[in-house]
Amino acid sequence: MPVSVLFWLFFGMCLWDLIFLYFGKNRVEIERLYPEKLSNGDENPMEIHLTSYYPISVKARVIEEFPVQLQIRNLDLRTKLKPKEIKAMAYQVRPTSRGIYIFHRCHVLVHHLGLFERKFKLEKPVSLPCYPSFIQMRKYQLLATTDRLVELGIKRIRKIGATLEFDHIREYVRGDEYRHLNWKATAKHKKLLVNQYQEEKSQPIYSLIDVGRVMRMPFGGLTLLDYAINATLVLANAAILKQDRAGMLTFSKQVGDHVPAEKRNNQMRLISEQLYNITTQFEETEFGNLYSFSNKHINKRSLLMIYTNFETIDALNRQMSYLRMLAKTHIVVVVMFKNTELVDMARQQGKKVIDTYNQIIAEKFVYEKQLIIQELNRQGIQTIYTAPEHLTINAINKYLEIKARGLL
Repeated sequence: MPVSVLFWLFFGMCLWDLIFLYFGKNRVEIERLYPEKLSNGDENPMEIHLTSYYPISVKARVIEEFPVQLQIRNLDLRTKLKPKEIKAMAYQVRPTSRGIYIFHRCHVLVHHLGLFERKFKLEKPVSLPCYPSFIQMRKYQLLATTDRLVELGIKRIRKIGATLEFDHIREYVRGDEYRHLNWKATAKHKKLLVNQYQEEKSQPIYSLIDVGRVMRMPFGGLTLLDYAINATLVLANAAILKQDRAGMLTFSKQVGDHVPAEKRNNQMRLISEQLYNITTQFEETEFGNLYSFSNKHINKRSLLMIYTNFETIDALNRQMSYLRMLAKTHIVVVVMFKNTELVDMARQQGKKVIDTYNQIIAEKFVYEKQLIIQELNRQGIQTIYTAPEHLTINAINKYLEIKARGLL
């Protein structure tokens, strides 16, 4: 008798749960509030909104069909939906490659007693392009406008010497430089007047991105090429904010994408579109073609930030003559990446023979990298030797340093 009662009680609960869940259509509405595009290498906020039209509270579990590039399999989104409540379920994704990300169907499994689940689906797929890190660019731009770049590690660099670009003539005030006095204007107006100078503007800043084999190396989920692309976008925006002209080009065996240095309104859009389509080529880089192209198309003295990676002194020597020729007419900064894993391995004390062997090899590569930096500096070529994750900050610091020193 008790077993029969329990059976019919369980049967009644199942029947009620089944009727409750499946009676009526469109009991749960699903809406994706995704951004128009994704930022490569950054945490991108995503939201799914659920609206319940059940008369009482239900529990929901969201299963999103993520793009294959993200490789997300363990995201668990669960919530409790009250009647006619709009519930926002937020999460973040970090893409590590540029391209199109397709979010397919979105499934929501709803249950009340837990005996049955009803599935609702959002069939419409969403395609989102993944661009170079515009989130990072906006962050630097916001802090620059509020004069808070020091929080990110951007140094305040004291200007060396005087700026040379004439702005206007104004009346002398105590503390002005005597050597800036304009004696002709003073004699004409019978009061002391001085020349006002401003920071030189409209200087060309080029980012030259090596897309050869050496830039394929991955660090932190991104390739060296992606780090260079993200830094290029931020540096170009910083240069335009400083009233300079920003441009970029890619090179390997041949020179590829080229955006001439300008500061027009749509310049950042042009640079972003070019950076979006850049891919790594599995070829050895030839700096001779880069020199020929630069000699023909970059006529004015410019700052050339060359993003590449020399691993051996022999690789540097093969290209040194072209770098020297570029440095005769331009300010050349060679950006190279520090292999932090090798540095850590070189510092570790091995307990086994194989560990000692690995440590010695790592020390050899680290030492050779230092020789490369020394050789470049000896030839009068400036360098940035940085861990990939610190590239953007160090590139902006070097740009501001060169501006402050008046080298351009």
